[in-house]
Amino acid sequence: MRRSPRFWQEGGWQAAALAPLGWLWDAGGRLRWALVKPYHVGIPVICVGNLVVGGTGKTPITIAIAEYLRGQGLAPHLLSRGYGGSVKGPIRVDPARHDARQVGDEALLLAAHGPTWVGADRARSARAAAAAGAGCLLLDDGLQNPTLAKDLSLVVVDGGQGFGNGRLVPAGPLREPVGAGLKRASAVLLIGRDETGVAGRLPPELPCLRARLAPGSELDRLRGHRVLAFAGIGRPEKFFTTLEAAGLEIVRAKGFPDHHPYREAELNALLAEAAAAKARLVTTEKDAMRLPPAWRAEVETVPVHVEWEDPPAFEALLRPFLA
Repeated sequence: MRRSPRFWQEGGWQAAALAPLGWLWDAGGRLRWALVKPYHVGIPVICVGNLVVGGTGKTPITIAIAEYLRGQGLAPHLLSRGYGGSVKGPIRVDPARHDARQVGDEALLLAAHGPTWVGADRARSARAAAAAGAGCLLLDDGLQNPTLAKDLSLVVVDGGQGFGNGRLVPAGPLREPVGAGLKRASAVLLIGRDETGVAGRLPPELPCLRARLAPGSELDRLRGHRVLAFAGIGRPEKFFTTLEAAGLEIVRAKGFPDHHPYREAELNALLAEAAAAKARLVTTEKDAMRLPPAWRAEVETVPVHVEWEDPPAFEALLRPFLA
């Protein structure tokens, strides 16, 4: 996936010119929902999705929910489409023998936090997970996928991005009209400061939980050091801002397209530049999944975790699944 164009956020003549293609995109989505009958797997299904293309924080939210449910005695299994991977699935991810080229970077990251299944057909993945003993299912993405019935659908919104210019792909970042997506939502999870006024545009009856993504304690070992940061995620600037807010001195911030497969030549160039600047190479946990194994010792990884503004509200949202 390439970096999103600027007009996806700001609008302009390009967005207006592409608007008719967005209408066709919407028509295709509506037709799919009309023709597909959702499969009911027989165990609770929680979907963590979004309305826009690109990163909003779905994967950290999915991990946070999985850890909470597991702490309450449930056995959640995680489902991923495996974007960027070659396997069609359904297959259970084994980090010891699978890499990002096979199952995708997000699935590898999820597999470190619970049993994870990859497959383009969500219903088949759900059946496989249920047969393997899953007590409930967590979908990382899939809000626009009608093949599997959901019991709880959460829409993750990045406060800095919001809904972009309000247009559908390719005229804007929206996967579907905002109103249609929110009608299927059980709650909105607003990540970071609400810079685009998302909260004021939500239906008053729709719960809105707020949270932020905070760096882990791994950041402590970088304090006092210069860093060269790189990231190939939906919004690399979010990662760079996190490092700056933590007080790190960034000698360069290099952004790559989302899910970018790092080549040896690129990594050698980054390492040489960092050495010349007497800096450490730093990247995200998701990017680390795409590094060749030999490079993981050369690059510092900074994971993020979710900090809820109102933890009891988050717990109340999931309480029905604890019965």
